[in-house]
Amino acid sequence: MNAAHLDTPARSCGPWVALERRLRKCPQVTTLGVRPNFADYSARERELIRQAAKIYYPSALYADLMDTLGKRIFPSYHTYKFCQDKIKQTAIFQITGIPHPRTRIFFGRRQKAVILDAFKMPFIAKAPRGSALGQGVYLVRTQEELDLYCLAFSPAYIQEYLPIDRDIRVVVIGSKAVHAYWRIAPAGGFRTNVAQGGRIDLAPVPREAVALAEQTAHTCRWDDVGIDICEHKGSYFVLEANMKYGREGFRKAGIDYAKMMERLILNGEI
Repeated sequence: MNAAHLDTPARSCGPWVALERRLRKCPQVTTLGVRPNFADYSARERELIRQAAKIYYPSALYADLMDTLGKRIFPSYHTYKFCQDKIKQTAIFQITGIPHPRTRIFFGRRQKAVILDAFKMPFIAKAPRGSALGQGVYLVRTQEELDLYCLAFSPAYIQEYLPIDRDIRVVVIGSKAVHAYWRIAPAGGFRTNVAQGGRIDLAPVPREAVALAEQTAHTCRWDDVGIDICEHKGSYFVLEANMKYGREGFRKAGIDYAKMMERLILNGEI
C-alpha cells in the first residue's frame, strides 16, 4: 500500500440519509425529518433508515436507539449526550484534566446557602441545562442577583469570572477543526455570543487554542461541536461546548457550510 493511498480518505458510500434538517441543503443527502413515532415514516423511508450504512443527525430522540442497535451515526451518541448539559460537560472536563474555569454545582437550598463561601463576587451563574446562544448566562454582582438566580435555577451552576472581552470559537467536525474565529463582546457586555450582540473577528486564532479544541473533542468523543476557549493570564481554558452552534461564523468567512459538509461526507471524513 503506497503513501499516496494512505493519505487519501476512503470515500463514503451512499445513499446518505439524515433525519434532522442540518443537511437539508446538501443535494446528495436525503433528509427525512424527525418523526416522533418511527411508524410515522413511510415504508420506503423506514427501509432507507434500516439500510443506510450511517444515519446523519438522527436527533436526540433516535441517537441512543441507533447506537443501541449498532447503527453508525453522525454526530456521535456522545455528542448528543452532552448537548446543552453544562453539568456533564464540567464533570468530564474535571475528570480528564481539560483546563476549565473553576466551577462548582450546588444542589438544594442548603448547598446554595454556602455559594459565597466558595466564590467571591462577581462570578458567572448559568442555567445548568437546556440553554444556548448565550441565554441563561448571568454576571452575579450582588446578593439580590444571586437570590434571584437561585430561585430560578436548580441546581446552581457557578463559575469563576474571568475578565475577558473576547473568546475563540473552534468548530470541530469529524476529527479536526474546520473553522475558528474570535468572538468579541459588545461594549459594556460580558457575553461574546453573536446572538447577544457579540462581533465575529476573523483575525488569526492561536494554534494553541485550536489544538486544545481538537484535543477536547477527541477526549470527550464529540465529533460535531463548537468549543469556546478563552485566554487568561497566558493560559487557555475551555469554557463550554456547543453542539447547536450557529453558522454565522462560516457565512462571515465565506464558507459554504452545506458544500463543506457534503464534501466531508463524500470523502468519508464524517
